[in-house]
Amino acid sequence: MLDGQRWVARHGRQYGVALLPGLIALVLYAAALVALAVWGGDAVSWATPFADDWSSPWGTLFRGFLTAVLFALGLLLAVLTFTAVTLLIGQPFYEGLSERVDADVSPDGTAPRSDLSLSRELWISARDSVRILVRAAVWGVLLFVLGLLPFVGQTVVPVLGFFVTGFFLTEELASVALQRRGVDLRARLTLLRSRRMLVWGFGTPLGLAFLVPFVAIFLMPGAVAGATLLARDLLGEENASAAPEPASRAQTVER
Repeated sequence: MLDGQRWVARHGRQYGVALLPGLIALVLYAAALVALAVWGGDAVSWATPFADDWSSPWGTLFRGFLTAVLFALGLLLAVLTFTAVTLLIGQPFYEGLSERVDADVSPDGTAPRSDLSLSRELWISARDSVRILVRAAVWGVLLFVLGLLPFVGQTVVPVLGFFVTGFFLTEELASVALQRRGVDLRARLTLLRSRRMLVWGFGTPLGLAFLVPFVAIFLMPGAVAGATLLARDLLGEENASAAPEPASRAQTVER
């Protein structure tokens, strides 16, 4: 994650342009979360009519707890889907950013390019994002149910939630570089599962950082750059900085 942030720090022009999609997505998500905070309690009351007859304060406490869990679930889904929506909005921006990272670190200075049209790439990206969202929603429902359990819901479940968030967040970010290489969703998931510790190490801290208001906007360009470097690592591609020294230079050093 830090390597990507360092890369965009050295390339300020690409960083500035890549902030725009995140700003647009932030406005949309902020509006949705505010609506959930304002009307979430009403939705819980409507969904739990059986608690109307409960003696005070149990009904209020029960509904308050469910409202808090509902908002937490909405926040989790916001973190999981923010990347997908931002990438969809800024597909041309992030595609260009990812290509520049590839060309910058590639030993021959070239970057893999997709032969698909922009409309086709947008369709595939949107379709895969929906498929990832369904998987994330299943995990979200499962964590919601587990969150109702005493002790486990307050200790283990939040930790699991961050790891789930980190995995899917990494998939969405790495999809920019991997899709350009023709790696489909099923192959991407298999590739990520083969290096879970690396994926969690990249995505989990990023997911935690994305919970801080406005931070996601400023970290998004670096996250795309870092995910491109991660994709190269997952595929075993050589980087210019890791390229072996020429034989003549090595001999000169030895002398």
